[in-house]
Amino acid sequence: MQETPEELAALQALLDSSLARSTAHLRSIITGESTLTAEQLVEALTGMCTLALSTVTAGGEPRISGVDGHFLHGRWHFGTARGAAKARHLAARPAASAAHLRGEELGVFTHGTVEILNPVNAEPAADWPELLDYFKSFYGEDMFDWNNEVVYYRLHPHWITVYASGAALPRP
Repeated sequence: MQETPEELAALQALLDSSLARSTAHLRSIITGESTLTAEQLVEALTGMCTLALSTVTAGGEPRISGVDGHFLHGRWHFGTARGAAKARHLAARPAASAAHLRGEELGVFTHGTVEILNPVNAEPAADWPELLDYFKSFYGEDMFDWNNEVVYYRLHPHWITVYASGAALPRP
């Protein structure tokens, strides 16, 4: 777990407000017994988690694809090839949705806006060196041309909900 107490508090507030703003139908499914706290969530999302990432084309058509998601500091981080269609979509329209599903045990649903962490012709995010060290330790130093081949994003959520069955709860 890399989250600070402040990041956990902000994540918990977002989880609570997102559920409160959800439809009655969703609130009937996601209850206190079928969700996770912020602390439980970051523990459950340790390591790489496959995300279904949704972007939008210029014509307004939805597109979905898979990415490696890393939940760090209470936010999803993911990368793709700089020439990928999703990279073009996100450059023009940074709104995105992501879902991480583990069978019927866990579902994490997020809507937000992406930030490019390592742009080609601009300064990288202030925490990019720390994140780059994390990604290199996970994938390997020589896995990519980290400056030119891949682009990394942080999804800043404005809505996030979690469904969890008892089997999804982290074990003490």
